[in-house]
Amino acid sequence: MRARNRQRNTQGMVKRTKIDPIELFAEWMAEAETSEPAEPSAMALATASAEGVPSVRMILLRGYDERGFVFYTNTQSRKSDEIRANPHAALCFHWKSLGRQVRVEGPIAPIEMHESDAYFSSRDRGSQIGAWASDQSRPMASRRALEKRIAKFAAKFGLSKVPRPEHWAGYRVTPLHIEFWRESRFRLHERVVYHRGEDGWTSQRLYP
Repeated sequence: MRARNRQRNTQGMVKRTKIDPIELFAEWMAEAETSEPAEPSAMALATASAEGVPSVRMILLRGYDERGFVFYTNTQSRKSDEIRANPHAALCFHWKSLGRQVRVEGPIAPIEMHESDAYFSSRDRGSQIGAWASDQSRPMASRRALEKRIAKFAAKFGLSKVPRPEHWAGYRVTPLHIEFWRESRFRLHERVVYHRGEDGWTSQRLYP
């Protein structure tokens, strides 16, 4: 299977280096959604402390457009603490089924509250209750402690609408650099990087 994938990926390489990288990302994401067996929107998010100590974790992309890439989280989590201290981030998407990778780098900031409200209201009720119950990244005495908090908030809201917690919101990474990587034979992989400047996007090919 891997050999066939490598052969397939030597064809149809990224030749349109003048294309808008967000449009190219949309094309790749659409293909990943049909071929990736699990969570094509999964991405690694790298942040760093004020001292420059990095950390990375897997999260889910929840939206993207020309403004950037959006995800949602507990604003009291470690990642949020690091974002406030050092508002720069990097993302990495890897689609093994396609032999492709996309890396994104740029500043990160909270999105508008109405955007977070809209997305929160679209979540299933269990996830909404979970957002209230979890003190993300904080020490937990036992799994039972979490289950008790879930029961507490489920009872509190009953059958009524679950509002968005103040400590749950979205962030947007505004891309200044986007690199597309495609697997090829003999490890001669294709790399095209886009840089955003005052006059828009420019592209450049890189050695493998």
